Amino acid sequence: MDKFSGQNRTPAHLYPPIDPFDQRMLEVTGGHSLYVEQCGAEDGIPVVVLHGGPGGGCSPAMRRYFDPERYRVVLFDQRGCGRSRPHASVESNTTWDLVADIERIRTELGIDRWIVFGGSWGATLALVYAQSHPEAVRALVLRGVFLMTRAELDWFYGGGAGLFWPETWARFVEPIPEDERDDLIAAYHRRLFSGDPRTETRFARAWTAWENALASVQSNGAGGEAPGEYARAFARLENHYFSNAGFLEEDGHILNRMDRIRHIPGHIVQGRYDMICPPRRAWELSQRWPGSDLRLVRNAGHALSEPGITAELVRIMDTMTVG
Repeated sequence: MDKFSGQNRTPAHLYPPIDPFDQRMLEVTGGHSLYVEQCGAEDGIPVVVLHGGPGGGCSPAMRRYFDPERYRVVLFDQRGCGRSRPHASVESNTTWDLVADIERIRTELGIDRWIVFGGSWGATLALVYAQSHPEAVRALVLRGVFLMTRAELDWFYGGGAGLFWPETWARFVEPIPEDERDDLIAAYHRRLFSGDPRTETRFARAWTAWENALASVQSNGAGGEAPGEYARAFARLENHYFSNAGFLEEDGHILNRMDRIRHIPGHIVQGRYDMICPPRRAWELSQRWPGSDLRLVRNAGHALSEPGITAELVRIMDTMTVG
């Protein structure tokens, strides 16, 4: 074996960069067009990668968690973000539209069953998709579990995480008048959808900086300033989904339907000190899912790029056996 494959490769080392063998724009419902790419082995085990956000978009780095000689990796930008069009659009953009898009991609590419790999919001979407189409899923690999519950939104936008990051939280709430701070999702919504591009971009950068600042366990609390176009799509889509509780039927929607996927193998990788998506939800998920393997990574936060999380994800994908 070469140094980048199988057991002779240190799990923390990502696979070398590879180029897609297929890139296309796929027309879907509601006037949306999705960017879709495939890389790795054309006859390999299919795996679809669901990015976070909503609104984060996929990146070339996401290809590097998979042995390119073993896996056929499918990545796509969800509605409204990345290279998909129209950019930053929330029209015809719900969880159920995205579930339908994933199925459309699977059938368009002639894939019978695939592994579904997703983190954060991508984990939410992976679980909802699997519960809707269990016959299409070989296994689930999840990271930084988010279940779109009111408790999780209250933790991150209601001051829970701010107890650990008071100075960063102060920067997040400062642009909002005091009489609107009882519901920051709604307050930001009014500004992210104001119709004024400058206002939308300003508040989009503040929204994005709050999340970016807490992603890594090594963070110093500085969220940086994201490019305006990226921040606007990221913030508008996140806020749109969070304002609508993910378009799910009830609080606890995912946990209430775990019986639908009890038979599907699952791997859950969670940072012990994840400030965005605390480990409680990953643990609760594992308790409802007898076939799952929960790996809590010490000294790790939320980000996909955390060394310990990277190591576990690569180790899982290198050793996975699928039916």
